[in-house]
Parts: sequence; structure tokens; C-alpha cells
Amino acid sequence: MKTPAFRASVPAKIASWLIVLAAVIGFLILVAGWMIGKYNTLVELDGTVINEWAQVETQYQRRADLIPNIVATVEGAADFEKSTLTEVTEARTNWMNTSADASATIEEQMESASAFDSALSRLLVTVESYPTLTATESFNTLIVELEGTENRISVARQDYNDVATNYNITIKKIPMNLFAALFGFDQHSLFESDEGSEEAPEIDFEF
Repeated sequence: MKTPAFRASVPAKIASWLIVLAAVIGFLILVAGWMIGKYNTLVELDGTVINEWAQVETQYQRRADLIPNIVATVEGAADFEKSTLTEVTEARTNWMNTSADASATIEEQMESASAFDSALSRLLVTVESYPTLTATESFNTLIVELEGTENRISVARQDYNDVATNYNITIKKIPMNLFAALFGFDQHSLFESDEGSEEAPEIDFEF
């Protein structure tokens, strides 16, 4: 027959286990809350990078909308290098197709954007050899619009690089690197200019 002392110790043991269980559950809740907070931070940083890239795309689209008018104006110049116009048109088309492709990565879009940059730069250099063309009012107006767009592109690219760099540094730090690896947060590529094209294409014609 169990003694009164033994019967009294049973509730005490249950109470002790309940306290331990409550402590464990409380600890797990704190850990879960901490993990959720870190995860949400990564989501926010990643979302900021994506949003800034969208701004880059917007400015490239502004440029793409100008190109047909520029090409049409330049085509009127006698003996103008048709291959240069073709290159710009193809680069524009390639960028637009890549940008519209939902499966295209930011890296692929950067590559097509860089090709667009190079083709446009070569066009502007070639145009300098046609003073009659650069003196026309219609061309002058288009170039002023293009210059403003190039400045916007430069600013948008720098803003993107700034937030992407901050994100990349964050996911390398402990313990964020563990969460990044666990939840599949990869680094974002930076928009690096081709050698010799650190600045926006220079547009400086004498009218």
C-alpha cells in the first residue's frame, strides 16, 4: 500500500515536468520568433533588390522607346553605316525579348542590357562623323531626350548595385549565412559596366 508521502510526491513531480515542458515550449517559441524575424529580414532585403532592378528595367524601356525614332532620323543621312543601325536595332530587340521573358534571370538581362549599351555607344560615335545630321532640330531633340534617359539609367543602376551589395553582405554574415543557405537566398549579381564604359554613353554634339 502506497504511503501518503508517496501519493503527495506524484503531483509535485507532475508539476515539475509541466514547468520543464513550459520552459522548453517557451524557448522553442522564442527561437521560432527569432528565426521568423531573420527570414523576414532576408525577404525584405531581397524584395528591395528586385524592386530596384525593376527601376533599371523601366529606364531601359524609356531608352528602347526612343531608339526607333533615333534610327529613323539617322537613316535619312546619306551613306550612313547601315550595319551600325542594324546592330542597335537587334540589340534593342534582344533586350526587349529578354526583359519580357519571365524565365530570364537578372544576369541574362544584364548581359543583354550591356550589349544594348555597347551598340548605342558605337552608334553615337559614328553619328559624330555626320555634322549635317547632328545639326538637325529633330535629331537634337531626340539626343537631349536620350541624354536624360542615360542619366536615369546610370542612377538606377547605381541604386540597384547599392541595395544588392547590402543584401550580399548581409547574407554572408553569421548567422544570416545559415538562414540564407537554409532558405535558398542566393547572392545577387552586380551590374558591372564593360571596360571603358563606366559612365553613361557620352552625348556631346555641337549643334
